[in-house]
Amino acid sequence: MIKIYLVGGAVRDKLLNRPIKDRDWVVVGATPDYMLQQGYQQVGSDFPVFIHPKSGEEYALARTERKSGAGYQGFKCYAGVDVSLEDDLLRRDLTINAMAESEDGHLTDPYNGQADLANKVLRHVSDAFTEDPLRVLRVARFHARYGASGFTIAEETMALMTRISQSGELNALTVERVWTETERALLEGSPRLYFETLQRCGALQVLFPDLNCLFGIPQTAEHHPEIDTGIHTLMVLDQSVTLSASLDRHAALGVRFAALMHDVGKGKTPKCELPSHHGHEASGEHLIKLFCTHYKVPTAVTRLAKLVARYHLHAHRAFELKPATLMRLLESLDAVRRPETLEHYLLACEADSKGRTGFESRPYPQADYLRDAAHAIKLIEPKALIDAGFHGKRLGDELRMRRIKKIQQLKEDYVTIPSHKPSTKT
Repeated sequence: MIKIYLVGGAVRDKLLNRPIKDRDWVVVGATPDYMLQQGYQQVGSDFPVFIHPKSGEEYALARTERKSGAGYQGFKCYAGVDVSLEDDLLRRDLTINAMAESEDGHLTDPYNGQADLANKVLRHVSDAFTEDPLRVLRVARFHARYGASGFTIAEETMALMTRISQSGELNALTVERVWTETERALLEGSPRLYFETLQRCGALQVLFPDLNCLFGIPQTAEHHPEIDTGIHTLMVLDQSVTLSASLDRHAALGVRFAALMHDVGKGKTPKCELPSHHGHEASGEHLIKLFCTHYKVPTAVTRLAKLVARYHLHAHRAFELKPATLMRLLESLDAVRRPETLEHYLLACEADSKGRTGFESRPYPQADYLRDAAHAIKLIEPKALIDAGFHGKRLGDELRMRRIKKIQQLKEDYVTIPSHKPSTKT
């Protein structure tokens, strides 16, 4: 008899009373020919997954998997009609993802996922968990999603994640899969838990060594009471989540990634110079370029992260900058043509300022000052100068000179503001 079940995240989130984004189904007792006869369209060649002709949802034949090679793709699948629902659920990663609901609403839960939901535990289904290195990242991402609700990772599951990290299997993951999981984690409610989890099991050292090495790197206590650069990085990431909450997903990703990477250059500071980090902006920009090239990070996300790494101290010291220097900053940000870049840059810089022990609620007036400066230079338009007879190089020089004067006037208007601003050294 052929039976169809709702499985995975849809069942989990239904039990958690969370919105269901995607609905996946498993079909027990069917063959590929049967699915095709019913009008389903087969996708992929590694295992039998079909698209429903009307709903467009995925229906997969119940299957088992056997490890046959390295990495998350090194599996042989068997999807015979004798594969039971329990067999299919056994191959899944976590117990909370290994439940199924029949068409009449009956819950099948052979591995106690419902109990783990109630106890808020992320626990592996079986020791076969270690056969797929991608599960290290998936569990870390689920922790970033549910950790704020009190979910923790079972110690025995963390032990398996540590074993995978030490095995060399993580190196078999494609850069695309690593970035996809990381991108999704950055957009979860508590992305810091993703990176904390990866550090705890040793995966951060393998996949993101330039981030891992920040932990234990000291900073000047006067400006960083938390001292540890890695801890500061996670605090900044926390702040960026709050500040980017109203943005669309793509913009929020850019701000959060820039916040995560803004101080990555401090990991390259010579020990003899600690806790000072002179020149970390330029080294950070270089490391971000290498990271983003390796993991094929989207161009816009890369660009913002590099700008924040290079110029975050400029934002903190905005009131101290000469008008010409501030003009160069706005030019580097392309603030006139790309106002959204300026805004996202300022959010990341504000997150940096507030991501320090005791500074979380401090105002950040530099952001308004820089916004006002960008608005002021827009008032000096090229057309008026062209009408006045300026062309070529003379036009560019005159436009820039007048805009710098406009910034100077603005700076004079802000003469009382610096006494209210927070420390400029972060």
